[in-house]
Amino acid sequence: MDANELLKKIRKIEIKTRGLSQNIFAGEYHSAFKGRGVIFSEVREYEPGDDVRDIDWNVTSRHNKPYVKVYEEERELTVMLLIDVSGSRDFGACGDLKKEKMAEIAATLAFSSIQNNDKVGVIFFSDKIEKFIPPKKGRKHILLIIREIINFEPENKATDIDVALRFLTNAIKKHSTAFLISDFIDNHDYFQSMSIANRKHDLAAIQVYDRRDASMPDVGLVRLRDMETGRDIWVDTGSSKVRKAYAKEWYERQQVFASCTQRSGVDVVSVTTDEDFVKALLGLFRRRALPR
Repeated sequence: MDANELLKKIRKIEIKTRGLSQNIFAGEYHSAFKGRGVIFSEVREYEPGDDVRDIDWNVTSRHNKPYVKVYEEERELTVMLLIDVSGSRDFGACGDLKKEKMAEIAATLAFSSIQNNDKVGVIFFSDKIEKFIPPKKGRKHILLIIREIINFEPENKATDIDVALRFLTNAIKKHSTAFLISDFIDNHDYFQSMSIANRKHDLAAIQVYDRRDASMPDVGLVRLRDMETGRDIWVDTGSSKVRKAYAKEWYERQQVFASCTQRSGVDVVSVTTDEDFVKALLGLFRRRALPR
């Protein structure tokens, strides 16, 4: 992609996603993610009804009467975007390419974050960590992130979500709000790493998929390419047995995805390439804003 075309794409995404973050998502984002992090503020004397787990025993021993720790909402969050850049993101039969939809979602989350003065960082992953952009603030940083999302070319094409989650856990020391954006077409086991990551951070999964990932139409004999291996095969889509096997593989993978996220306590939203993501993201924000 030449420089002029890249700048046009960046500008187009910026106009659309910044408008969404300012006009639609700002309040919902604040409700969903502010107040989840707390920092120590001060101590005060214990009052009836205070949680005994908040007693500061060091201060209590010095004053010979109970004191409790007082916390306040942390004013600044660190937001991490874990973005799948494997080969399957280049697929899109029923709408946009997956990578285009992922870029818009990631950009909207990034602009929503800076509206609240949060830091934003990115982990691009395939079956390895392709690139890490440390979290920072500001519009200039967000535009850098968007440029990378649009123009980034990975070295590898395969997918390993486990690698990305382990990196998040090990590299980001401070508690963060993390969004894992992927089609979740991955045959690796990532339950343990997802559970650990969600205990340390506040993780949400955003699945972006094409309807043709789930079902194969009857269009006769066609040549299909695996976007992650580059392997071509001829498939008789006129065979109901073939179509059922294809749908079964998708169903089983989705069951694994659902099991991993549910057992890990991770919030999930799924978006197809031919639908507007606004309603889905708003639903995610509103669910996370509910008392837990």
